[in-house]
Amino acid sequence: MSFRFVFWMMLAVLASPAASGAAETGKAARPTGVIELFTSQGCSSCPPADAVFQEFATSPDYVALAYHVDYWDYLGWRDTLSHADNTERQYSYMRAFGSRSVYTPQAVINGRIHVNGAKRADVMDAFDELNNSGKGMAVDVKLRQSGDSLMIEAGGAPNAVGEAHVMLVYFGPTQRVGIGRGENKGRQVTYWNPVTGIQSAGMWHGEAASYELPADKIPDEGGCAVLLQAVGKGGLPGSIFGAAIMRYSEAEGQEQQQK
Repeated sequence: MSFRFVFWMMLAVLASPAASGAAETGKAARPTGVIELFTSQGCSSCPPADAVFQEFATSPDYVALAYHVDYWDYLGWRDTLSHADNTERQYSYMRAFGSRSVYTPQAVINGRIHVNGAKRADVMDAFDELNNSGKGMAVDVKLRQSGDSLMIEAGGAPNAVGEAHVMLVYFGPTQRVGIGRGENKGRQVTYWNPVTGIQSAGMWHGEAASYELPADKIPDEGGCAVLLQAVGKGGLPGSIFGAAIMRYSEAEGQEQQQK
């Protein structure tokens, strides 16, 4: 199944002051990094990774996104949070990394390297390796809601890091799921930031820019993240230069402040 990218018409201009009354999200404009976990309710190796992922999903220092894949559904339990597009994104990473197969639990760090998501030490080592080698978050990104609009502000790159797509990733609320069949039968597992959709919202050309989009796509009680991600040959995902995340509760708070 081809990966769907829904392109929205929008205004993209050089960075402008924030609309009055709209609060900015996140405690830091530049997070430590981005972790994308590919997981499945039907994979017996995944619950430890889901537990490790919670640490990053609940920290303001990381952008953490969980992509539930569907290729383990044949083992007897259909993942209630899985989407074919999540599986396609993982296969795209597989091709970008030159790997021969996909696996769970896989944690992709900053779009650059991948490790076993159940091994916290490996995940932390990956962040340290990238940050120490200048391959961490290089661009400030801010994400906020202003009325019916979702506002994205991307800074300029200190060095020529290249162009990137402005990717919006939507995720649902935290859910505790009782698994009735398959390898994890009888387990109760809590899932954080389960991705429900992803789309390209425009291009970033290395200079400060702002983008305005409709805000009605933010899932109730969930949220969204924005990734400045390079796209390679054939549309394969590449390095992530900057990111931000916002929960639905934060968006509601911003709307109340504007009234």
